[in-house]
Amino acid sequence: MSGIGWIGAIIIGGLAGWVAEKVMNADHGLLTNILLGIAGALVLNAILGLLLGGTLGGWIGQFIVALVGAILLIWGWRMLRARSS
Repeated sequence: MSGIGWIGAIIIGGLAGWVAEKVMNADHGLLTNILLGIAGALVLNAILGLLLGGTLGGWIGQFIVALVGAILLIWGWRMLRARSS
């Protein structure tokens, strides 16, 4: 989440995590939402950087990356839990 600072990353991560929670019909708390959004953004930014040589910029671009990343993390977690049960 380059260029938006830590406060911006927390705000975007929290919003993206909350939206991802609603989209995926999950039940997480505020802290988990923020962490999922930030982790999702970090993971997807790294993947986009490797595949495309760059990532989406600005607040809206980072929100989209964080949202998609958080949704993928929730989906992946569900797949791992389903496989282990």
